[in-house]
This record gives sequence, structure tokens and C-alpha cells, in this order.
Amino acid sequence: MVSVLIVDDHESMRDSLTFALEETGEFAITGSLPSAAYADAFCAKLRPDLVFMDVCTESGASGLDAAKRLLEKYPDIKIIVMTGFEEITYAARAKEAGAQAFVLKNKSLAFFIDLARRVMGGEICYPETRAIPAPVGEAPLTDREMEVLRLICKHMTSEEIAAELGISASTVKYHKANMLAKTGFAKTVDLAFYMITNGFINPLY
Repeated sequence: MVSVLIVDDHESMRDSLTFALEETGEFAITGSLPSAAYADAFCAKLRPDLVFMDVCTESGASGLDAAKRLLEKYPDIKIIVMTGFEEITYAARAKEAGAQAFVLKNKSLAFFIDLARRVMGGEICYPETRAIPAPVGEAPLTDREMEVLRLICKHMTSEEIAAELGISASTVKYHKANMLAKTGFAKTVDLAFYMITNGFINPLY
């Protein structure tokens, strides 16, 4: 029996997953939490085999940050990161954190069950990488450019971004210039506004 922790700020989602997983007879739900802030303490005590971790949880707690912390402390735990938002950076950041899978919450419960089985069987499951639908077409930004763009959307300066990523301010400016050339925007503030207002990047998580 696989022990499962579900972290999601929507009670209906937690209840649906609990019912669907337990109905298989293969999974036992040992915890159901509204906030990722409580996940560390829960895992320290009960060590679930599998965690379903929402990105945006109660009180602004980031599921991505929690996933990274948990996997650093308990590398044997498997984590499926899930979200209801088609934010373009979440999957890449979940993979960087070490999560075994990423899924959008618009999938069926049958899909979630199959995903849980696959992850417990040792598979790494991620959707295809999405590109930004910018005015000039698909923008093939590099992983580093996406990191810089996400931090721009958090209103960080070039110097702050450089310190966060461990690179020079001039390198940040180089990435900004490349992003503008690829996406067709004249200013990075316009690109950031486009990304945020269209839901491609959520600066809060």
C-alpha cells in the first residue's frame, strides 16, 4: 500500500483525489493539507511514499519551494507537482526541484491514478515544454532566459537578478537583449506585462 500526502488549497480537489486513489485499493491517504507550509512537519513525522503538491497553496505558501525542501531532506519521497494554471515556468521549476512529475489539474481522476502508478514505478512524467506565444510567433527562450524573465516579472533589477542567479549584471542585460530580439518586444517591461497579464508567468509563486 502506497502512503500518500495531498497538499492543495481546494478541499474539493483533496476530497476527489482521496476518494479516487483509495478506491483503487493501492493507495492510503495519510494526510490532506491546505498549505505547503505544513508539508515539512508532516513528512518529518509520517514519511509518505508519494506527495501530490499543488503549486499555489493556502496563505501564499509555494508548493514548488516545499517540493525542493522535501526532496533535499527526504530524497526517497516521490512528488507529483500539480496546478490549475497554465503558467509557463512551473513545469521546468518542478523538474529543477527534483519532482518526479508535473500535471495540470484539468486532467481526469483516472489520469491522476495512472500518473501515481507510473511515478511509483520509477517513471519521470512531464508534459512537452511550452513556448511563449509572443507577437512574432513561438519564442524559443533558453532555460536561463526563462529564469531571468521570471525574475523580471517579480520586478527585480538587473543587479538583483544577477545576485539571485550568481551571474554578472552584464550577462543579465545580454539575456534581456536576446529575449527582446526573440519575442519582438521593444522593452523588457512590456514583455513582463504581456507575460503576467496573459497568465504565462505568476510572479507570486
